[in-house]
Amino acid sequence: MGSFSLWHWALVLVVVVLVFGTRRLRNAGGDLGAAIRGFKDGVNGKDDQPPSTPPSN
Repeated sequence: MGSFSLWHWALVLVVVVLVFGTRRLRNAGGDLGAAIRGFKDGVNGKDDQPPSTPPSN
């Protein structure tokens, strides 16, 4: 019950690619990246709109 070696991880990767396919994994990776990017933007306040100035009369 030692730690996993490089060969164990390679075998897991091959099985995952065979089960899900590369297209589905690529889409999942893109979705995950977009979610992380949106979270970072939300934390940094990039979604906040600047306060609107009242119109001058």
